Amino acid sequence: MTISEYVPDAPCEVLDPAAALFHSLSDPTRLAIVQRLASGEVRVRDLTSELGLAQSTVSGHVACLRGCGLVQGRAQGRSVYYSLTRPELMDVLAATEVLLAATGNAVSLCPNYGLDARDTPQIQEITR
Repeated sequence: MTISEYVPDAPCEVLDPAAALFHSLSDPTRLAIVQRLASGEVRVRDLTSELGLAQSTVSGHVACLRGCGLVQGRAQGRSVYYSLTRPELMDVLAATEVLLAATGNAVSLCPNYGLDARDTPQIQEITR
C-alpha cells in the first residue's frame, strides 16, 4: 500500500511512521553516520574520530538510528560494530539526491528548514 492510500482515513496516525523515519534522517550527523555505514561496519570510536564529535554525541545518534531499526550492532570482543539493517535506505538517499538535483536544491530556500532558517528567532530557540 502507498502512503496516498492511507491519507483519506486518518492522515496523522498513519503517516506517523513515515514522519518518524524522515525525522530520524533529518539530522546532518545521523546522515553522515548512515553514509559512513554504507561502506561497511564501524565502531562508535571510529565514527567519533572520523566525524570529530564527542563519543556521547555519536552514541546518541547511533542509538536513535538503532531505535528506528535502521542500524544494528554486532559485538566482537569488547567492541560493537554497527551496520545498516536495510540496504533500501541507500536507495532512499539516492532518490533524495536525484530530487534535490531536479529541484536545484530549492529546499535550501525553505523558510522553516532551509539554510537560512537557523537565523530566525523561532529556530534559534528550538536549537538551543
